[in-house]
Amino acid sequence: MKQFVLLIFCLLLISCNHNDFENSTQLESKIVVEGWIESGDYAQVILSTSIPIAASVDSTTILNNVIRSAKVTVSDGQKEEILRLKRNNSRIPPFVYYGSELVGESGKNYSLKIEYLDRTIQATTIIPKTVALKTATYIKENTQDTTGYVFITFNDPVLEKNYYQITTRIDKEEPIFVPAFYGNLNDDRFTSSAVSIQINRGILIFPKTKFKPYFTDGDLIYVKLKTLNKEAFDFWNSWQNEIVNGRNPIYPSNTSLKSNISGGLGLWTGYGQSTLIVRTAAKK
Repeated sequence: MKQFVLLIFCLLLISCNHNDFENSTQLESKIVVEGWIESGDYAQVILSTSIPIAASVDSTTILNNVIRSAKVTVSDGQKEEILRLKRNNSRIPPFVYYGSELVGESGKNYSLKIEYLDRTIQATTIIPKTVALKTATYIKENTQDTTGYVFITFNDPVLEKNYYQITTRIDKEEPIFVPAFYGNLNDDRFTSSAVSIQINRGILIFPKTKFKPYFTDGDLIYVKLKTLNKEAFDFWNSWQNEIVNGRNPIYPSNTSLKSNISGGLGLWTGYGQSTLIVRTAAKK
């Protein structure tokens, strides 16, 4: 089975250290949350139950562990809505709880409440201020090349603490935005408020051959700069470390992915977002 690097897959398993590995099958199943709300968009939540790290994982296992009958409520402190479960065949797993009333706004707090069987799962988040992308450009080292990289520029606000994540989506090829390699950014490391960065394409599917982190002539690329809070930054850094160290995050090595979910695992977070479209050179 092709292995999609979707967050829900990263969280399906109970992360445990080497000493706990043999006993992992005896651990109680936990509710796993992948939830977010972006500025200018509605909330989305994917739910599953965790799978012991020693268990075999295939498409049937994943579908059997997706939670389809939970009550999922999102509130901004004044209004609340119950999200509706819909099937989305472009996602793995293909069941997502969608909002349709509360539109994300920067600076607002959003709470998540999940009621499933006898369990109640809760989390809170805030949508940080959006930082706008200035430019996104496709650049090749040589004009005769058929591949290249995307370079972006933006201004990091002075005297503000910011964390960022860069994601990309290739039109008609990728159903979701994929985190770029080394795309989690802490502004403590910036030498100037004027930021210019090369984007290395991230992995959506673990390839059978060596992965090539560049883009190709003919690609229509959506580039998104997200602002995120410290909890989300720590989560995505732990996810990135698994990738960078050559590990499949579906099978965590000896670390646990960070979580801000009370009573479960995973992440509920708000994102500020700015998106630009990059049209690469036409294929020759």
